[in-house]
Amino acid sequence: MAAVLFPVHASFMKSWFQVCSVVVAALLMCQCDTMLSDCRAVAEREAQIAQEAAGDYYVGRRYYIPLTRFWGYLRRPGASWRTARLVIMDESVVRTPDRGYEPPVRGATFGRDQNVEYILRGAYTGESAYDPSTNQVLPVFRATSYEVRNRRPGFLFVPSEKYRKDYVTLLPQLVPLPSACREAAR
Repeated sequence: MAAVLFPVHASFMKSWFQVCSVVVAALLMCQCDTMLSDCRAVAEREAQIAQEAAGDYYVGRRYYIPLTRFWGYLRRPGASWRTARLVIMDESVVRTPDRGYEPPVRGATFGRDQNVEYILRGAYTGESAYDPSTNQVLPVFRATSYEVRNRRPGFLFVPSEKYRKDYVTLLPQLVPLPSACREAAR
Protein backbone atom coordinates (compact mmCIF):
# COMPACT_ATOMS: atom_id res chain seq x y z
CA MET A 1 0.00 0.00 0.00
CA ALA A 2 2.81 2.39 0.81
CA ALA A 3 4.36 1.68 -2.59
CA VAL A 4 1.13 2.79 -4.29
CA LEU A 5 0.82 5.98 -2.23
CA PHE A 6 4.42 7.04 -2.70
CA PRO A 7 4.23 7.52 -6.51
CA VAL A 8 0.96 9.47 -6.11
CA HIS A 9 2.53 11.53 -3.37
CA ALA A 10 5.67 12.22 -5.43
CA SER A 11 3.56 13.22 -8.42
CA PHE A 12 1.48 15.52 -6.23
CA MET A 13 4.62 17.07 -4.75
CA LYS A 14 6.07 17.66 -8.22
CA SER A 15 2.86 19.37 -9.37
CA TRP A 16 2.68 21.38 -6.16
CA PHE A 17 6.28 22.51 -6.60
CA GLN A 18 5.59 23.56 -10.20
CA VAL A 19 2.50 25.54 -9.17
CA CYS A 20 4.41 27.24 -6.35
CA SER A 21 7.30 28.07 -8.67
CA VAL A 22 4.97 29.70 -11.19
CA VAL A 23 3.21 31.70 -8.45
CA VAL A 24 6.49 32.89 -6.91
CA ALA A 25 7.89 33.83 -10.33
CA ALA A 26 4.71 35.78 -11.15
CA LEU A 27 4.86 37.61 -7.83
CA LEU A 28 8.50 38.51 -8.35
CA MET A 29 7.82 39.76 -11.88
CA CYS A 30 4.86 41.73 -10.61
CA GLN A 31 6.98 43.25 -7.85
CA CYS A 32 9.79 43.96 -10.30
CA ASP A 33 7.35 45.63 -12.72
CA THR A 34 6.02 47.75 -9.85
CA MET A 35 9.55 48.66 -8.79
CA LEU A 36 10.51 49.58 -12.36
CA SER A 37 7.42 51.72 -12.89
CA ASP A 38 7.98 53.38 -9.49
CA CYS A 39 11.61 54.04 -10.46
CA ARG A 40 10.61 55.59 -13.78
CA ALA A 41 7.96 57.80 -12.17
CA VAL A 42 10.31 58.89 -9.37
CA ALA A 43 13.06 59.69 -11.91
CA GLU A 44 10.62 61.85 -13.90
CA ARG A 45 9.43 63.61 -10.76
CA GLU A 46 12.97 64.22 -9.52
CA ALA A 47 13.88 65.71 -12.91
CA GLN A 48 10.95 68.13 -12.52
CA ILE A 49 11.95 68.92 -8.94
CA ALA A 50 15.52 69.67 -10.07
CA GLN A 51 14.07 72.47 -12.24
CA GLU A 52 12.41 74.26 -9.29
CA ALA A 53 13.48 77.82 -8.65
CA ALA A 54 15.82 78.19 -5.71
CA GLY A 55 14.58 80.41 -2.93
CA ASP A 56 13.76 80.91 0.69
CA TYR A 57 10.70 78.69 0.79
CA TYR A 58 9.66 75.09 1.38
CA VAL A 59 7.51 72.71 -0.60
CA GLY A 60 5.01 71.02 1.67
CA ARG A 61 2.65 68.15 1.18
CA ARG A 62 -0.26 67.83 3.56
CA TYR A 63 -0.45 64.35 5.05
CA TYR A 64 -3.52 63.92 7.22
CA ILE A 65 -4.28 61.02 9.53
CA PRO A 66 -7.10 61.51 12.05
CA LEU A 67 -6.06 62.16 15.68
CA THR A 68 -2.43 62.89 14.81
CA ARG A 69 -0.75 66.23 15.48
CA PHE A 70 1.71 66.34 12.60
CA TRP A 71 0.93 68.52 9.57
CA GLY A 72 2.74 66.78 6.71
CA TYR A 73 6.06 66.67 4.88
CA LEU A 74 8.37 69.56 3.99
CA ARG A 75 11.35 69.68 1.67
CA ARG A 76 13.55 72.42 0.22
CA PRO A 77 13.07 73.47 -3.41
CA GLY A 78 15.12 71.27 -5.72
CA ALA A 79 15.50 68.55 -3.06
CA SER A 80 14.07 65.05 -3.48
CA TRP A 81 11.05 63.97 -1.47
CA ARG A 82 13.49 61.40 -0.07
CA THR A 83 14.83 64.27 2.10
CA ALA A 84 11.40 65.42 3.31
CA ARG A 85 10.71 65.76 7.02
CA LEU A 86 7.41 65.09 8.75
CA VAL A 87 6.66 68.21 10.82
CA ILE A 88 4.38 69.62 13.47
CA MET A 89 3.21 73.16 12.74
CA ASP A 90 3.57 76.09 15.12
CA GLU A 91 0.49 78.19 14.37
CA SER A 92 1.58 81.24 16.36
CA VAL A 93 2.03 83.38 13.20
CA VAL A 94 -0.53 81.88 10.78
CA ARG A 95 -2.99 79.07 11.14
CA THR A 96 -2.78 76.07 8.84
CA PRO A 97 -5.06 76.43 5.78
CA ASP A 98 -7.36 73.62 6.85
CA ARG A 99 -7.77 74.76 10.44
CA GLY A 100 -11.30 73.99 11.54
CA TYR A 101 -13.32 71.60 13.61
CA GLU A 102 -11.99 68.08 13.94
CA PRO A 103 -13.91 64.80 14.03
CA PRO A 104 -16.10 63.73 15.76
CA VAL A 105 -17.67 67.21 15.54
CA ARG A 106 -20.44 67.31 12.93
CA GLY A 107 -19.30 69.25 9.87
CA ALA A 108 -15.62 68.77 10.70
CA THR A 109 -13.32 70.54 8.23
CA PHE A 110 -9.86 69.63 9.52
CA GLY A 111 -7.84 67.48 7.11
CA ARG A 112 -9.80 68.23 3.94
CA ASP A 113 -6.56 69.25 2.23
CA GLN A 114 -5.04 65.75 2.39
CA ASN A 115 -2.29 65.48 -0.28
CA VAL A 116 -2.49 69.15 -1.36
CA GLU A 117 0.94 70.60 -2.19
CA TYR A 118 1.86 74.01 -0.77
CA ILE A 119 4.60 76.58 -1.00
CA LEU A 120 5.40 77.58 2.58
CA ARG A 121 7.51 80.36 3.93
CA GLY A 122 8.84 80.21 7.44
CA ALA A 123 11.50 78.38 9.40
CA TYR A 124 12.13 75.47 11.70
CA THR A 125 11.99 76.67 15.31
CA GLY A 126 14.76 74.35 16.51
CA GLU A 127 12.25 72.73 18.85
CA SER A 128 10.69 69.30 18.72
CA ALA A 129 7.20 68.20 19.71
CA TYR A 130 5.75 64.83 20.61
CA ASP A 131 2.90 63.31 18.62
CA PRO A 132 1.30 60.83 21.04
CA SER A 133 -0.80 59.13 18.35
CA THR A 134 2.28 58.00 16.43
CA ASN A 135 4.81 58.00 19.30
CA GLN A 136 7.16 60.27 17.34
CA VAL A 137 9.17 63.33 18.31
CA LEU A 138 9.07 65.63 15.29
CA PRO A 139 10.59 68.99 14.33
CA VAL A 140 8.42 72.09 14.70
CA PHE A 141 8.00 74.45 11.75
CA ARG A 142 6.65 77.99 12.13
CA ALA A 143 5.06 79.03 8.84
CA THR A 144 4.57 82.68 7.96
CA SER A 145 2.54 81.96 4.79
CA TYR A 146 0.94 79.18 2.78
CA GLU A 147 0.19 79.17 -0.93
CA VAL A 148 -1.52 76.28 -2.72
CA ARG A 149 0.81 74.99 -5.40
CA ASN A 150 -1.12 71.96 -6.62
CA ARG A 151 -4.43 70.52 -5.43
CA ARG A 152 -3.83 67.17 -7.16
CA PRO A 153 -0.09 66.53 -7.19
CA GLY A 154 -0.33 62.75 -7.42
CA PHE A 155 1.83 60.38 -5.43
CA LEU A 156 4.01 61.64 -2.59
CA PHE A 157 6.89 59.16 -2.50
CA VAL A 158 6.13 56.41 -5.07
CA PRO A 159 3.12 55.66 -7.30
CA SER A 160 2.55 52.25 -5.68
CA GLU A 161 2.22 53.72 -2.18
CA LYS A 162 -0.97 53.02 -0.27
CA TYR A 163 -2.49 55.75 1.88
CA ARG A 164 -4.29 54.60 4.99
CA LYS A 165 -5.98 56.74 7.62
CA ASP A 166 -5.23 54.41 10.52
CA TYR A 167 -1.43 54.74 10.75
CA VAL A 168 1.59 56.37 9.14
CA THR A 169 2.14 54.53 5.86
CA LEU A 170 3.88 57.13 3.70
CA LEU A 171 7.54 57.55 4.52
CA PRO A 172 10.51 58.97 2.57
CA GLN A 173 12.14 55.53 2.79
CA LEU A 174 9.60 54.36 0.16
CA VAL A 175 11.50 56.29 -2.53
CA PRO A 176 13.75 53.71 -4.16
CA LEU A 177 17.43 54.54 -4.24
CA PRO A 178 18.95 54.92 -7.72
CA SER A 179 21.06 51.81 -7.03
CA ALA A 180 17.90 49.76 -6.34
CA CYS A 181 16.39 51.04 -9.60
CA ARG A 182 19.48 50.03 -11.55
CA GLU A 183 19.36 46.58 -9.95
CA ALA A 184 15.64 46.15 -10.76
CA ALA A 185 16.29 47.12 -14.39
CA ARG A 186 18.75 44.24 -14.89
